[in-house]
Amino acid sequence: MTTVEQNTNFQIRPRFKIESDTLTREIVYEKIKEALNSPDAPCEGRLRLGYVDLFPKKEDKHYWSPHLSMTIEEEHDEDHDLTIIRGLYGPHPAVWTMFVFFYTIIAFLTIVCIVIGFANMSIGNSTTILWAVPFLILAFGSLYLVSFYGQKKGHDQIENLHLFLEKTLNTKL
Repeated sequence: MTTVEQNTNFQIRPRFKIESDTLTREIVYEKIKEALNSPDAPCEGRLRLGYVDLFPKKEDKHYWSPHLSMTIEEEHDEDHDLTIIRGLYGPHPAVWTMFVFFYTIIAFLTIVCIVIGFANMSIGNSTTILWAVPFLILAFGSLYLVSFYGQKKGHDQIENLHLFLEKTLNTKL
């Protein structure tokens, strides 16, 4: 029996979880390896036992192309063995790192402006630095919207990766 857990809300980095008592880690690895080696495979991948990374073919890649990272774990208990596949869709790790960097810089600058502004206010000096806070919040929101744009731009490729995985594992995600 295979159970699938997926969050259907719109997310920046959608994820899923598959629990199966019919698939083992080795079987999942071999099925994906075999599907990737077929000439009509819509994607490329890197495989290590327990970990799988899938991404669009080089000729189809663009800046917003998605990346599917999966971990494959086995749990053993007295009653049965269970294989758990956890998947996470997201941008290429370098793009994700860039976004986290920009979020961090904007958050840091916002906090610095607020601290300096209120410190100046408490001693009676000018608080004009607080005017930067709405612009920094706007920059933060803009960056957030850009991430949604990127996900929309890579949506078709996410669907291709998703369908490839469903077909390979013979399961509905």
